[in-house]
Parts: sequence; C-alpha cells; structure tokens
Amino acid sequence: MTLSASTPSRHRLRILQVIPAYYPAVRYGGPIRSVHGLSTALVRAGHEVHVFTTTLDGDEDVDVPVNTAVDLDGVQVHYFRVPALRRLCWSPAMGERMRRDIRSYDVVHLHSTFLWPTWAAARAASRAQVPYLIAPRGMLVGDMIRRKSRWVKTAWIDLVERRTLREAAAVHVTAELEAQELHKLRFDLPELVCMPNGVEVPTSHAPLHPSLAGLIGARPYALFLSRISWKKGLDRLIRAWQSVPELLLVVAGNDDESYEPTLRTLAQEAGVAERVLFVGAVSDANKWALYAGAQFFLLPSYSENFGNAVVEAMSMSCPVIVSPEVGAASLVESSGGGLVVDCSPTPLAEAARNLANDPELRHTMGERGARAVSERLSWHAVAVQAESAYRRAMAQAAGTQAATA
Repeated sequence: MTLSASTPSRHRLRILQVIPAYYPAVRYGGPIRSVHGLSTALVRAGHEVHVFTTTLDGDEDVDVPVNTAVDLDGVQVHYFRVPALRRLCWSPAMGERMRRDIRSYDVVHLHSTFLWPTWAAARAASRAQVPYLIAPRGMLVGDMIRRKSRWVKTAWIDLVERRTLREAAAVHVTAELEAQELHKLRFDLPELVCMPNGVEVPTSHAPLHPSLAGLIGARPYALFLSRISWKKGLDRLIRAWQSVPELLLVVAGNDDESYEPTLRTLAQEAGVAERVLFVGAVSDANKWALYAGAQFFLLPSYSENFGNAVVEAMSMSCPVIVSPEVGAASLVESSGGGLVVDCSPTPLAEAARNLANDPELRHTMGERGARAVSERLSWHAVAVQAESAYRRAMAQAAGTQAATA
C-alpha cells in the first residue's frame, strides 16, 4: 500500500496510543519510556493524546485510578484492569471502551505484538474505519521467534498478526534493521515508516545515591544498563570480561525473567565474579549518573529493535559498544559515537580493552555521540515525523472510504 501524498487540513489531531503497560510500570523497559516521550512531544505540538493501557506491573498492579483519564504530563492515560490471562494482558473493560470510543479518534498507534490489546484495538479500528499504525517493538524477528515459544508464536502470527499487519495503514519500525527482519518473515506489509526513538536529556543530574556509590567506590567501570534478559547478550559479555582485567562491569536493570542467578553462576565459573557488580533496577536519577560516570557503555544484544539505553548513554557523552543486531548500531557507526563489533567474547573483549586503554578516543567518541543525538533524536523531531505519518494514514483512509461510498 502506498499512502497518498495529500493530507487533510492541519487540524489538531486526537490520537490514541495503545500499549499493554505504562508508567509507573517501568520494569517493562524501553517501549513505555519511548511511547510517553512521543506522546508528550505530540501534546507540546498541540495535539490531544490518549493512552489505553493496563494496570499490570509484574505480579502486582500499579496503584492508579482505573477506567478514567489520568493526566500524565498532558497525556490522558486510561488504565484498565486485567482480571485473567495476565500473560496476554486481557482486559474486557479496555475492549468495551475501545469499541465504544474508537471512532472519536483520528488515528490509532499500537505498540506491541503477541498481546491481546493490540489485537483488540486493531479489530475495533478496522470495524470503525479508523486508520491505525502498528509498532512491533522488535518482537517480529525470526531469531527471537525461534528461540522462545516458537510454535505458539508461529500460530499467533498466522491467526492474528498477519491480518493486523495487512490491515494497518503503516508499520512503524525504529530502525532499518527491524524493517529487514520483517521482510524476512514474508508478511503482506503496508508502508513501513522508520521513526527512531527520541531521547530527552536532563539539563542536570544528581550524583549517584550514596548506597550505589559505595558499592562502586573509586573503581573505573563499564556499564550495562537494560533489562536482565537472555536476548541482551549478557552471557557473552561476562565471558568477554575474562579478558578485560582491572575494569569493573556494572550490570544495572530489573530481572523479570529471573535470569540473574544464571548470570551470577556464569560469572563465578568464568572467574570474574569480583569484577561484575549486579546492582538491580535503578532510578532515573541514578541511571543518568551511571552513564555520566562510566568509561563506556555496552549492549551486546542478540536482537534489539532500537536500544533506548544506547542513545541515552551517547547523549551523556558516554561512548558505546554494541552488536550489529542492535537497531541503533547504524547511528553509532555513522556518528562515530562508539564501536559496532561482533559481540562474541573475543572481539567484544578486544573492543572493551581498546576503549579502556585510550582516554582520548573515549572523549572523542563521547563528543561525537552526544552531538549526533542532539541533532537527530530530539522528541520534537520524532513527533514531526509521527504527525506526518498519521496525516498520511488519515488521507489514505479518507480516500478509501470515498471510493467505496
């Protein structure tokens, strides 16, 4: 499908974002932060933005009003309970609200796959002839599907996702790498819209909390900050650390998959347990302080549709080392803000040693990365791209409806 170049008049848009979990449930990682960043930027641009989400927060629920709008930085967030089938985020109350209200929105933006809210919103939007975009958020990657719940995911794709993608006005990818992976799965795809995640850098940041600063001490350190998940490549990072002597590796992030004990055992077996420090989930204040204090940041993921933490680190003048499978790798390479390397243990260790031993290179890379993020990845710039995609989708939908009238 090719979207028309014409657009409707530039009226204020009423936009619905649908995401399975939202603030304050930050345990679910980057999508929550990026959807909120986009939504607040769209509000600042003069649009009305609503979010439909659930109260899920791991095994618990966030303590928020339900079935009503909660103002969060100008974004109207509607939380709905999940009475059962929590793994699928099944919420009958959300479904009822979507069926009732979805016609009142100009466009809908969906942010997940393999979960009930996306399926329900796509069906409701299609019935109401409201255009929608879908952002798979890195979940439609062949290797990811093969590694975990392959047969269940394959069946879901055939029964649900193929239709959801086919009926979308556009598919939102955050990097060209994600687009390539989608094409490999031979979907019948509409237009692909490549919009990176933005980053909002704090004008200042507090020092590390004393308890965390006490753990690290005066030791120089490299930083991993992301969810503790098998897909992030921590197994090969820990093995690489056998060949990176005298440098502390700080591993920060929440562990919803209970993977940390496996990694601690691996560190013990590799003889690096004394130089790998697991600090758990960190607050936003500590996150920025960790970036600022690190010699460099590492994300050796097996698969990563973008990598919010990569651009956050770059924005703080922290050089980065990433695998080619990280969506933001093209930005790292083109900007000179870090290194893109094969992240099997030997080349990863070599890259880490090179940065650890070259302060001038770290400084140069840090400056280049910060400049590139400032110029290319402001949330304002991303919101302009999103608005353009939304208006093209609306124009296409209007043209289709006129042709069938």
